[in-house]
Amino acid sequence: MLYFRLLFLVLACATTGAKAHEPVPDPVIDLSAVIDVSSLIEKVADRRVVFVGESHDQYQHHLNQLAIIKGLHAKHSDLGIGLEFFFQPYQDVLDRYIVGEIDEADLIRESEYFDRWRFDYRLYRPIFQYAREHGIPLIALNLESEITRQVGREGIESLPEKLKLRLPAEIDRDNEDYHKRLQSVFDAHPHKEGRSFENFLEVQLLWDEGMAQRAAEWMQRNPESHLVILAGVGHLMYGDGIPKRLLRRIDASQATILNVDTATELDQALADYLIVAEKRSLPPSGKLGVLLDTTSSPPSIKDFIEGSGAREAGVEKLDRLLSIDGQPIKSYADIRIALMDREVGEKVELEVERERLLLGTIVETMLVTLR
Repeated sequence: MLYFRLLFLVLACATTGAKAHEPVPDPVIDLSAVIDVSSLIEKVADRRVVFVGESHDQYQHHLNQLAIIKGLHAKHSDLGIGLEFFFQPYQDVLDRYIVGEIDEADLIRESEYFDRWRFDYRLYRPIFQYAREHGIPLIALNLESEITRQVGREGIESLPEKLKLRLPAEIDRDNEDYHKRLQSVFDAHPHKEGRSFENFLEVQLLWDEGMAQRAAEWMQRNPESHLVILAGVGHLMYGDGIPKRLLRRIDASQATILNVDTATELDQALADYLIVAEKRSLPPSGKLGVLLDTTSSPPSIKDFIEGSGAREAGVEKLDRLLSIDGQPIKSYADIRIALMDREVGEKVELEVERERLLLGTIVETMLVTLR
């Protein structure tokens, strides 16, 4: 099962001693060195920390991560998995999921996954299922958005004292290349008036330092352990994000593997290994075709999108969703869970509550075709 191709970057010749006026030789990709996942595992198995970078919405990236986790777990029974996409205050939820105290739906609800991360949970589901099946610890690495959102708006000093206590103990601000890359990212996007690069930089530093500190703490508590860290490519590229900041805290051998989408992204300095991943997609899940007001419990209908199956079935604006196929709906997460594995064209029974001038509150049931 080969989900990816690995490309090594090999310089045609050394350039260290080249004179200033001489052209620098271009790097050469040695296609004879292309390897498969088992060969990659052999090359990184002796490293205590292996970073595997992702674009969050790319299913093939997560399949590659799973293949690497499986290979490393076969060699290291003490393996742990660090997650950018889970937030530190919800570590207990991950722990209870791994030991079987709660199921997948409880994991999603109690971690506020769809409020805090929002990417399709099915992208990560195979990784979670494998970790649970084999009892592999999952480590919530990321700082919660209550901190980073406030810092992005008004800076670190605007945080209340109780949140300042949650900040990483050390923040290294001296990496000029890191600053320059982030400046180019900041300049390439429009921003609301008053948003400053300095605050943007502080948020990135908090993310990277916070994840590095949490990973280091876990490794110190588990001194014989090995760790795979799953994070966005931007937190790992060139080693300037999490990798060097973890190395500053704990002396442990590392390897960095990045998923990239095209050969044009190849850069010898990006990482130790680059995966040009074959595109793979999840099947679309069926949707009601509604816009929701999630501030109320249960959520209510604000509007409909074009071709909405719910509207065609008789759902009305301001209706409150009570259940989907008998599953009670109290939150946005409940809706996502109820529909997560439903296919386009499938029918679901929707129970709604609505107000009528003469009849008061009534309950209606209708069959909705998912689009």
